[in-house]
Amino acid sequence: MLNFYIIAIALVITLFLAFSRKLAHSESWKATVTPLASIMGSGFLVVAPLLAESVGYFAVLCMGVLLILAYAVGSAIRFNIRHFEPIEHQKGSAQAVSFVSRIVLAGAYFISVTYYLQLLSAFLLKAFGYDSDFVANIITTLILILICGVGMWRGLGELEKIETYAVSLNLGMIAGLLFSLAVYNVQLLQSGQWHLPSLDSSIDLHDLRVLLGLLIVVQGFETSRYLQSQHPAELRIKTMRIAQWISAAIYLVFLTLMTVLFHKGMGADVTAITSMVAPVAVLLPILISVAAIGSQFSASVADTSGAGGLVVDIAREKIPVRYAYMLILIVTIFLTWATDVNGIIAYASRAFALFYTLQSAVAAIVAMQSKSVENHTQKATFYSVISLLCLMVFLFGVPSA
Repeated sequence: MLNFYIIAIALVITLFLAFSRKLAHSESWKATVTPLASIMGSGFLVVAPLLAESVGYFAVLCMGVLLILAYAVGSAIRFNIRHFEPIEHQKGSAQAVSFVSRIVLAGAYFISVTYYLQLLSAFLLKAFGYDSDFVANIITTLILILICGVGMWRGLGELEKIETYAVSLNLGMIAGLLFSLAVYNVQLLQSGQWHLPSLDSSIDLHDLRVLLGLLIVVQGFETSRYLQSQHPAELRIKTMRIAQWISAAIYLVFLTLMTVLFHKGMGADVTAITSMVAPVAVLLPILISVAAIGSQFSASVADTSGAGGLVVDIAREKIPVRYAYMLILIVTIFLTWATDVNGIIAYASRAFALFYTLQSAVAAIVAMQSKSVENHTQKATFYSVISLLCLMVFLFGVPSA
């Protein structure tokens, strides 16, 4: 019966999000779902096993720390939307730092595309009970050739249309998963069988560095910064904040409900969530695998498009976008064969952390220079501290395995 409810909830929410006319015409929803989908896209799949292995019972607490850091960085991005965007095309130190940050963001997109597709390949092979890094790399390479080839041939517009349905499926899956976990925890409580498994939850320096390397799981809110052609500034500020609130609540509830399923010897398998939830309901591993494959393909298309646009913009439109996609293809194939999925998570976190370092520095500079900004000195100090914290993530974050 639980399997029926899971499918029903996931299906109803997926269909509503994908085909609701009200949502389709809601500017607020469109501005919210882009950062929300980016935050929840891949992090939701990997955060439980990676945190369980590194920090044990402190997973919820450590997730809270990551979310607080992400929200602080989000405040810097929101400050830049309001105060820096109007002066972005002028000359000055903030503009110079911002230009460098765009170059860093393009590089971060290169890494994240590789990360998404390595994760897709891992879940695809796990669904068939197969485990081979070589085969996973072959699959990742073929998908990269497909995406970048389509981009070079006729643009990614057609593939980007998949995003709406992939996002809806992912959010529907999350709703079904949270419902099933809540039921499972209640049943254990009622039967007197609810207890925390025996785990080593001590946190050493290496665990802290692994935690820093997991910033990628809450990354994605910065996409609001680059939607200025689609939505006004105040709406992007409001909806980015809402997206971070919603994702934070989901992450904390999810990890709280998942803690009872933690166990020894999990390793750092990023696909471990499928085996972790198997005792809850038979259909959950299948549902998660399908949603993972769809969401990671969609996310990789979106970031490939974003990276191509940034490369062309950085080159001041002196190169055709097809050459940008060719560059992305070369770099991402190299990264695919030079790294594994756990390593690429840390590299992606560090790349985005460097971008956040520079964006927070932009906010600090603008706050210090803008006397009209209320409490500008305090804000400049705050964003400087956030910039330094992000720099620490860039310098010290390490893979989980």
